[in-house]
Amino acid sequence: MVACMALLAMTTGHAQPMTLTTPQGTSVSVTFFTPRTVHITKTPQGKSITRKSLVVTAQPQEVAVRRGESGSELTLSSDELTVRVNKRTGRVGFEGRRVKNLLSEQDYSFEARTSGPDCGASRVTTVFRLQKDEPIYGLGTLQDGRLSHRGKHVVMEQDNLEDFQLVVQSIRGWALYWDNYSRTTFDSPAGSTTMSLSSEVGDGVDYYLMLGGSADGNIREMRTLSGQVPMFPLWTYGYWQSKERYKSSRELLDVVSRYRQEQVPLDGIIQDWQYWGSNYTWNAMEFINEEFKDGRRMIDEVHRQHAHFMISIWANFGPMTKQYHELDSLGLLFDFETWPESGLPFWPPRMDYPSGVRVYDAYSPVARDIYWRYLKPLLDAGTDAWWMDSTDPDYKRPKDSHYDHKAGDGTWRRYRNAFPLATVQGVYDNQRATTSDKRVFIMTRSAFAGQQRYGSGLWSGDVTSSWDVLRRQLPLGLNYSLTGCPNFNTDIGGFFAGRYNRRGSGSAPRNPQFQELYVRWMQYGLFCPVFRSHGTECAREVWEFGKKGEPVYDAIVKQIKLRYRLLPYLYSTAWQVTSAGESYLRPLFSDFSADRRTWQMGDEFMFGRNILAAPIVEAQYTPEEVDKDGNVAADFTQTKTAVKYLPRGARWYDFWTGQAYNGGRDVTITTTFDCVPMFVRAGSILPLGPEMQYAGEKSWDMLEVRLYPGADGRFTLYEDEGDNYNYEKGQYATIPMTWSDRSRTLTIGQRQGQYKGMLQGRRFMLVMPDGTMKTVDYSGSEVTVSF
Repeated sequence: MVACMALLAMTTGHAQPMTLTTPQGTSVSVTFFTPRTVHITKTPQGKSITRKSLVVTAQPQEVAVRRGESGSELTLSSDELTVRVNKRTGRVGFEGRRVKNLLSEQDYSFEARTSGPDCGASRVTTVFRLQKDEPIYGLGTLQDGRLSHRGKHVVMEQDNLEDFQLVVQSIRGWALYWDNYSRTTFDSPAGSTTMSLSSEVGDGVDYYLMLGGSADGNIREMRTLSGQVPMFPLWTYGYWQSKERYKSSRELLDVVSRYRQEQVPLDGIIQDWQYWGSNYTWNAMEFINEEFKDGRRMIDEVHRQHAHFMISIWANFGPMTKQYHELDSLGLLFDFETWPESGLPFWPPRMDYPSGVRVYDAYSPVARDIYWRYLKPLLDAGTDAWWMDSTDPDYKRPKDSHYDHKAGDGTWRRYRNAFPLATVQGVYDNQRATTSDKRVFIMTRSAFAGQQRYGSGLWSGDVTSSWDVLRRQLPLGLNYSLTGCPNFNTDIGGFFAGRYNRRGSGSAPRNPQFQELYVRWMQYGLFCPVFRSHGTECAREVWEFGKKGEPVYDAIVKQIKLRYRLLPYLYSTAWQVTSAGESYLRPLFSDFSADRRTWQMGDEFMFGRNILAAPIVEAQYTPEEVDKDGNVAADFTQTKTAVKYLPRGARWYDFWTGQAYNGGRDVTITTTFDCVPMFVRAGSILPLGPEMQYAGEKSWDMLEVRLYPGADGRFTLYEDEGDNYNYEKGQYATIPMTWSDRSRTLTIGQRQGQYKGMLQGRRFMLVMPDGTMKTVDYSGSEVTVSF
């Protein structure tokens, strides 16, 4: 019998934690942040968690909580989520309003650290029980090619190729953020029904359980906890050209000029490292290389040609830089070895001439402000965006003693994985404090949870050029998005391409094997929030692959032009990311979780809400294994076939042909070298813009709007000034569009809002899959069109 269960409704503006102490002295604390998110902490006897979270910025909302006690169990319930705490053991279990046995703890432990600067803290571990067939997603950017993390053992420490956010999601509608910044081990043994998280340093167990109900809902809960996503400028969604590296300002400007001459769209050009000179002046943040002495004029010329300029900056400094001397005098440099290791430019490194380069303590607000003070002149010179490289940071030959080094108010061991969050925060916060006229746009090689709030996007590191690596980028990007961080991209073609240089240095772009890989990688990159070509060991500019009229050149240009046509859809999706917690890269189970086949599918995904991207990631024209003699030929004009899966629960249209398919089955489609397979779900309203040479070259006064019948649908077209933060003041406009499938009518609703330079009138060309077209003039008032 249940003895005397007391129910008590508690309402408070800033909810106090509800705490109990076990017979063993463990303090267990439960705090509801929202009706769907609860914060759990556990500390050993006599200990407490006093440090402020680096990730969680939210305060607990006013949540009505019902409290009940029965025997050995304390129950705390909101309208959506129930927490059950065993008063004897301190173990916690969770239930949803619709899902019982959501998640539960099997065990937890504290292993006291008894020596060193982290003495008094503990290794903290929690083991959770999972359902037998329950996939787990998110976590970080694992380069293993698998979407679900069941059966994996991963020691999580930021590095070049793999980064970790410590946010996991379940297909059953819950997510968990483990709020710890030290090296952490994730373990879900094959065949087991457990998942454990174990961190080297903590004052206690500290995590947040979220019941979003779906992948999208979990992402929204995580962003409510850790910050929303600011808008990138419109021009960031165009095409970016880069390589390792342009060796003079003249070379960089020649690239921009040639893109304009060849009439291939371009919005951004990136200057990689060594514009600062030698390794001894590493990351000086000045144009002191003789070949860049006219750096400010170079940036002005980039702008004159309607392009934007991004520059490489690092998290470490050479011993001859001003930053090094100032930071060193304050004890704000780490002592461990980093990259570059040698002061000389030779490869392999000459270690008898050490570089002396050291990483700065980004956890220190003083150090972050010093970093910005030396960076700001580049902003004043017109730099538009930051390429924050080595934000992991590079860490060579680690020793346990290195982790004792002071970092912020703790140690390198305690804060290790949060380094990218701290260094990116410094640039974002300082630029926002400096100007509101230019939106912050940061590309970073590493990321931690919460980094989405700092105007940054992750790229997947210096990946190798191969088909296997390309395939791994798809699930990797999806898992990163599932942690709440939406902005992801890769080096199109892979960074290290030397294995394809079979006919001499830099010859890869004329090698058919690399050409095929590069085009297919670009077709995947078409769907990433940042569309960027970059790499080493060969140039990547479009003319390196041929000339107009040749299949490889034409295929590359076709992808770039399509990207610009998709800008109205993509920028409107960006607004949904900012305002409604949406994502660009969405696994199929985000919308079709009832279709179990989608649970493990990482090679297809939703691009926004309407487009199913199904890039080809297997070679069709050349062998995947690189021919050592470079004697492979290919006829890229041939048609091929591919099998793609269309999820159950929707009707689908081929983007290129308009052919309709029922979902829940494989379809065999005819493919060509220059077209990426993509499908549009029934009920979609898809706006397409004009072809242009750069974002903003042409106004959106004439948009093609494709309509896909078979279901009701909605879409909101978003517009603003394209750059600056006036949208945060409400200076933007939205146009709602609604498709009624039963009446076969499109309603273009009343325009909401306004902004400087807004179009007062425009024309929409409405297109059905069968080719039926209607044109409608629109001046801001509701218009209905019947088909």
